[in-house]
Amino acid sequence: MELSSDRAVARLEMSQIQNEDGEPFNEVSDGDYESLPPHVSVTTHMTAGAVAGVLEHTVMYPVDSVKTRMQSLQPDPNAQYKSVYEALKRIIKTEGIFRPLRGLNITMMGAGPAHALYFACYERVKHSLSHIIQSGGNSHIANGVAGSVATVLHDAIMNPAEVVKQRMQMYNSPYRGLWDCVRTVTHAEGVGAFYRSYSTQLTMNIPFQAVHFITYELMQEQLNPHRHYNPSSHIVSGAAAGAVSAAVTTPLDVCKTLLNTQENVALSSVNISGHLSGMANAFRTVYRLGGLAAFFKGVQARVIYQMPSTAIAWSVYEFFKYFLTKQKLEQEAASGQL
Repeated sequence: MELSSDRAVARLEMSQIQNEDGEPFNEVSDGDYESLPPHVSVTTHMTAGAVAGVLEHTVMYPVDSVKTRMQSLQPDPNAQYKSVYEALKRIIKTEGIFRPLRGLNITMMGAGPAHALYFACYERVKHSLSHIIQSGGNSHIANGVAGSVATVLHDAIMNPAEVVKQRMQMYNSPYRGLWDCVRTVTHAEGVGAFYRSYSTQLTMNIPFQAVHFITYELMQEQLNPHRHYNPSSHIVSGAAAGAVSAAVTTPLDVCKTLLNTQENVALSSVNISGHLSGMANAFRTVYRLGGLAAFFKGVQARVIYQMPSTAIAWSVYEFFKYFLTKQKLEQEAASGQL
């Protein structure tokens, strides 16, 4: 879209002043801000998602470690925790200050490319479907479908990283490090072990992301109806979206953790030999071991982890979108003055 230099300059100036209520005008329009500038390369587009994804997973990683342990169906007596705070305190005291960060390296290696594809795909599919369904307006159906499609790509990369990460997070994990875990699992269980929980992960993450994006967009309609760059609204909307989607999909996350960790003590107690596979088998096993309550093990840690993580991811990503759009307008203004 071509803009005259006068219009570009005017819009940039308006974005820096305030109205009578003390709120910024942020005159970058919905259409310009919500879509990344057309001159931006795919690499730059995906970088925004990669940075957001790495920050999302790393900042709250210790809580994720606690969540994995709290979802253990038959935990070691030394790894039974009453709360997230108590768990972190005990882990650091008995296992060392860096123990809650074990597995962070594989998470960062997977999160970058996974989230790059995730956000890039979400933006493209959302706008394509919105033009078809709502003639360019916001469509909750488009948001949900876009989030689901993006999840398929995201999980294809992230699932192997999740398997390694969760096995290293468990209490008394037998693996010396990242590559020892990869080699041991490959030799003992085959490459398929890294995708044993993929169907369950998708079954969890597709509704998770659909609820996540729909909640985020609904919150944005209430808090930021004009879709200006508003950091506080992105943080609040992101946190709310993370909390709701995390809570409602916890039962599936418990099943995924069991498939990823292949918890030997729990499987032996219900006479399961070999390796547990399949979402249906995971559901039956969880129910046999703990009843309905077992499906919500670790829900507190999961919500506490997802709220700030999702808030960080959205605020970082929306900043990149705003920054790139503003950069585009400045370049147009400068070229118009030549």
